[in-house]
Amino acid sequence: MSSMDRTDAQVIMAHVLGVNRAWIAANPMRILTESEDAKIEMLAAQRAMGRPVAYLLGSREFYGYDFAVGPDVLIPRPETETLVEAALARLAPRDTCLDLGTGSGAVAVTIARQRPGARVAATDASAEAIALARRNAEAHGCADRVELLHGSWFEPVRGRRFDVIVANPPYVAAGDPHLSRGDLRFEPQRALTDGSADGLDSIRAIAAGARAHLNPRGWLLLEHGYDQAGAVRAILEAAGFSGLVSIPDLAGIPRVAGGKI
Repeated sequence: MSSMDRTDAQVIMAHVLGVNRAWIAANPMRILTESEDAKIEMLAAQRAMGRPVAYLLGSREFYGYDFAVGPDVLIPRPETETLVEAALARLAPRDTCLDLGTGSGAVAVTIARQRPGARVAATDASAEAIALARRNAEAHGCADRVELLHGSWFEPVRGRRFDVIVANPPYVAAGDPHLSRGDLRFEPQRALTDGSADGLDSIRAIAAGARAHLNPRGWLLLEHGYDQAGAVRAILEAAGFSGLVSIPDLAGIPRVAGGKI
């Protein structure tokens, strides 16, 4: 059994028993009831078939908070915390923020939790995603400050401007073999790729539309793929953004591109 398999097994067991992984490690001789054993076996079998642990358990930790997730939304990933950090560094206490393609609402809700005086709007083309994001906003006590809007990119916020716009759009190139491997097989394809050959059509559309929705000196911050920093910088430059930044994740990989008007 690999270390990843052991980690998955511990996470599943902790979920079924209602404890944390540290408790599991400290109580290795705990005898399972028949019901607990059956639940663990069922979840382990589904994991063995490739289903992501986050979907099996219905939740994923992000930025220290637990978020409900499901097959209608992308599973929040640690590298996206880089996007949150970049936004928080540029948001004044009472600023406004727009999160495009919010999915589970992890980014929007985290920003609202970290900046209690800020107001956050979030859009998504999936009605199912909006419903899940609303559930997460309510669970984290910030539903009154996270405005959730159903529609594609800027469509639901016509005529409105914000101090910071963030997005973790689909950026995997069409035909990328990773789309048919591992957890990605089970995640919504529309959240992973927009079908463009280089994966950057969504980023182009957001960069083109963002200036009309930013306040003076406002920032646009975009998550992108590990090898797309140069291409995204060129897109931002062409769209008229200045003060361009490239921000690495904890592994040192350029992960977020940004610019201001």
